[in-house]
Amino acid sequence: MPRNSGHADLPLHTGTVPRWLANRMMVLGTLISESIVENFGTDELLVRLSDPLWFQSFGAVMGMDWHSSGITTSVMYALKRGLNPRVKELGIYVCGGRGKYSRQTPDELLEIAGRTGLNGDELVRNSKLVAKVDNNAVQDGFQLYQHNFIITKDGSWTVVQQGMNVQEKKARRYHWCSTNLRSFVEEPHSGVVGENQGKILNLTDSNARTARDSILEMSLEEPERIIKEITQINKPASQMIFMQGGESNPLKSAPVQGELFSELSESSVKETSIAAPSTTARSIILPAHHDVQAQDVDLKRLGGVLATAYQNQPGSFDELLLTPGLGPRTLQSLTLVSEVIYGTPARFTDPARFSFAHGGKDGHPFPVPLKIYDESIRILHDSIEKSKLGYKDKSDCIRRLHTVAMNVEQNCAPEVDFDAAIKFEREHSKEWDGKTV
Repeated sequence: MPRNSGHADLPLHTGTVPRWLANRMMVLGTLISESIVENFGTDELLVRLSDPLWFQSFGAVMGMDWHSSGITTSVMYALKRGLNPRVKELGIYVCGGRGKYSRQTPDELLEIAGRTGLNGDELVRNSKLVAKVDNNAVQDGFQLYQHNFIITKDGSWTVVQQGMNVQEKKARRYHWCSTNLRSFVEEPHSGVVGENQGKILNLTDSNARTARDSILEMSLEEPERIIKEITQINKPASQMIFMQGGESNPLKSAPVQGELFSELSESSVKETSIAAPSTTARSIILPAHHDVQAQDVDLKRLGGVLATAYQNQPGSFDELLLTPGLGPRTLQSLTLVSEVIYGTPARFTDPARFSFAHGGKDGHPFPVPLKIYDESIRILHDSIEKSKLGYKDKSDCIRRLHTVAMNVEQNCAPEVDFDAAIKFEREHSKEWDGKTV
């Protein structure tokens, strides 16, 4: 059964992704997904997509603005374009999207069910329930406008959906995965930890069970009777009409004034920072500033990446280093791509670090280096294709990039001058065909 696996709070950005970046995101995103499927299976890709921290890092390594709400739309659009044409090969299909495309999700799921033998009605019900929980049962000020349902041929699924708070100029992305949920309507969230914006109505809280039961009972009563009961709520207790005899009272046998409201406000209304077990909470709040700052990045981890790319180049990378045109800068990008593929969840607590692979379209931390981006795509594609033919030397080298960077980080504690690293990138931007929007 599914569970909500966390969410991300993001500054709300407008605008579109230019074609020169969207097409590259589609190719690189598909290659990374294919590599994960080839190494770990389709279910592992779903687990990764359901992790808000990994998802943000995934978008950043593809050159999107590292902190913006646009990562959600652009990443899911890239995967839908890249994975759906290869559904027979990779076994993953992306449904839905933003706005009008989100409303096409039920039809897409029924079409997939017709081709695979899955229970289409159940899939549609799950899709609608997940949306209703995050949009209605948890009223946190964010109105859903994007819903993506990612499903495998075996029926496992993940949902990535996003809501907007226009007044606060923020977006909130919600993640679900089809594992370990006992109920859609009671404690489905393994971690909902966001910026505290006051009290919210959370009917999924376990303490709200009585409120949910009361709402259900009221929904079964005659409307005239409910209206009559509601008119009594604002009257003094002495004037309230009490139900007598064996009649059922949807307001629980003569509540005193305000009793039901008190139950809702105290039992089911919780702060937005809903407590979650520290071992499962994977939520993230990203800052409003556009530029990547030193405090946004784990400098020790970044130092390990830079040292691997520019200093070590161990002999175990012979097959990779002999690739024509590959230099230290491409090796830096491939090291971060390798971490997205092979890294453990603990490695993604600073998504901004992954923007040091291919920059960001808004120029932060530096313009997207198209020459480096294209080299990363070419080498990753070549390693995957050769691996399919049994020649795994290059793919093994890419895997080892992540391992070597971790070893350097843990054993050598390299220091990195953050400002100098960004200055270096910008000084070489023209040489690497750096481009921004």
